[in-house]
Amino acid sequence: MNQVKLPHWLQKIVTVMGGGGIFLVAFFDSSVLSFPFVTDALVIELSIQRPARMPYYCGMAAVGSLAGCIWLYFLAKKGGEVFFQRRAGKSAQRAKLWVQSNAFLSTFIPSILPPPFPFKVFVLADGVFQVPLRSFVLALLIGRGLRYFVEGLLAVRYGERILRFVMSHEIGVAVSVFAALALLYAASRWISGKPSHS
Repeated sequence: MNQVKLPHWLQKIVTVMGGGGIFLVAFFDSSVLSFPFVTDALVIELSIQRPARMPYYCGMAAVGSLAGCIWLYFLAKKGGEVFFQRRAGKSAQRAKLWVQSNAFLSTFIPSILPPPFPFKVFVLADGVFQVPLRSFVLALLIGRGLRYFVEGLLAVRYGERILRFVMSHEIGVAVSVFAALALLYAASRWISGKPSHS
């Protein structure tokens, strides 16, 4: 795991625990700490090392992220809008409008987008503005599960090349995923006859 930057104590846990270590990293990253792209890199690296366990690693990453997000969701729900405004800063108003008009998508789209796109601000907004917990959990599991499973498949298929590519083209990958999702969203609104709002 040479390419993954983690605190020494957490690096040791991941080395010993494997999937359990991924769960912990994903939990911390989605709640109290921030390790941009580390969970993704761990999924890719461990899937390369043990391809047969790839679905397990992806599942642990998704469930760990879900657990961290639920903790943050309830914290925001209890803390209220003042807490959200303080943590969200300049993104607060845009996040609020998006959440209020797109409950499921407000969780699904940020959960599938890789760094550097913001994620926690939407989790906080979902808690503050009372997105139903069932919808929140479902959107997170689908979004995170899809993201990590695609990374795992690419890792098994292309090996270290995919990790090097993603780490050296991080912004380009994020923009591409965002553009694809935006097109799908606009197309679905057009098909349903409901105009999209920016």
